[in-house]
Amino acid sequence: MKQKILLYLTIAGWLIPADTRSAPASGLSEPIQIIRAVGSEGRGNDEATRVWKQLAGADASQLIEILSALDGANDFAANWLRSAVDAIAARETAAHRALSLADLGKFLLDTRHEPRARRLVFELIARADATAAEKLLPGMLNDPSLELRHDAVQKVIDQAAQLFEAGNKPGATLLYQQSLAFARDVDQVDLVAKKLKDLGQPVDLPKHFGFLTQWKVIGPFDNAGAKNFDTAFPPENKIDLAAEYDGKSGKVRWQDFTTKHNYGMVDMNQPCGKLKGVLSYAYTEFFSDKAQPVELRLGGKNSWKVWLNGKFLFGRDEYHRNAEIDQYRMPATLQGGRNTILVKVCQNEQTEDWTVEWEFQLRVTDSLGTPIFSNPDATRQTALNR
Repeated sequence: MKQKILLYLTIAGWLIPADTRSAPASGLSEPIQIIRAVGSEGRGNDEATRVWKQLAGADASQLIEILSALDGANDFAANWLRSAVDAIAARETAAHRALSLADLGKFLLDTRHEPRARRLVFELIARADATAAEKLLPGMLNDPSLELRHDAVQKVIDQAAQLFEAGNKPGATLLYQQSLAFARDVDQVDLVAKKLKDLGQPVDLPKHFGFLTQWKVIGPFDNAGAKNFDTAFPPENKIDLAAEYDGKSGKVRWQDFTTKHNYGMVDMNQPCGKLKGVLSYAYTEFFSDKAQPVELRLGGKNSWKVWLNGKFLFGRDEYHRNAEIDQYRMPATLQGGRNTILVKVCQNEQTEDWTVEWEFQLRVTDSLGTPIFSNPDATRQTALNR
């Protein structure tokens, strides 16, 4: 335990004595402001190093002020602030002084605070009173902190497994269904889906994740030498679903394609053929009940670009890296009613077996990964509301 405490305290080259308690700092606003100004490539690190000791040596009564500074902090500043919180907590533990659970609890339950800060507070509470922390979890199933939500969902999953082992399959089914409703972690969703399938309650994974499965596809166009990532073929300039264009090996037209893949993979090899040195486009329409901020979340191994309502969002000119769900998250704003989504998917000329994939998956979610579903009636409703 002593070594662990020393590890917490050995940060940025300083060791705060575990048997002393620093006098309350006269004010933390200036050091907090300096640390929050830290940025990439070492920007502000020298100044942060100078003031970090003041934060780490602050009185425990000032812990909430430091935690609150995590709200809106960038990743670099957050690392400095979290290390200061850890140092204060470790010092108090070494001196056998308890942190104020009432203050920590108030901070934790205020969901307006930075999710990472709230997760850190939960860990502090758990160290001080594991039973109390455990009892907080059921109220966090719908928490905006994905880490806290993960723990809350896992508790329900574990309870469902216990009921199953006890022979209570109806009860286990109910709890697995509850956990699935709140789970945002892919591994948890996969696990629960398998359990529910074994219990005779198969899960429609494409629907659960909200993958877009209905597309119009056109191609292939030429991508010899992987040189046409930035070449604008006709679909990038105008969507005309009745048009015919010159493709790599002849005329190409838009064709309907529906993916039945459990994780919404749109496999361009199916409508276009297993080809190399090519690119294709996939187009779909998404109907939103209202104008709203969303994330377009894409996964795939190939080079790609995405447009929303004709506006370029993001692209990645890289081939055959590992793919995973929600690999790329693109903040965007849907307009009320009809929205258009265009995806350009490129394939290079590598011939190894593991380069055959020419595919992508895409879904529309909120910032927590909760799927937002297309509603074809939205256009009519939007028109009525104008």
